[in-house]
Amino acid sequence: MPTIDVEGVGEFEVAAGKRLVLALVDEANVDQLHACGGNGKCTTCQVEILDGDVGEMNSREQETLTERELSGVRLSCQVLCNSDLRVRVLKRLEGSGRADAGARPANDIS
Repeated sequence: MPTIDVEGVGEFEVAAGKRLVLALVDEANVDQLHACGGNGKCTTCQVEILDGDVGEMNSREQETLTERELSGVRLSCQVLCNSDLRVRVLKRLEGSGRADAGARPANDIS
């Protein structure tokens, strides 16, 4: 089982292949934003990968980040936990002014 180390939160284990956004919400109890429901369209689930291998971006993530001229970040809804990671959550519900974090993302990347 991969270990995810969330800056300012701590470490936790997660089932291999779980979406990072769900690992952050379910296991780490982080109030990570995911306004589009984990569809890779809104960029509210931005994270910085501090250490570990999350593989190449899929086309949806690449397109969304390019359109918004964002670099150096990944979308946690498009990342699978297949190895140990150290991450920094960049957008959280607290302080966002939003009423909720967004619809719960599906278990699988569509």
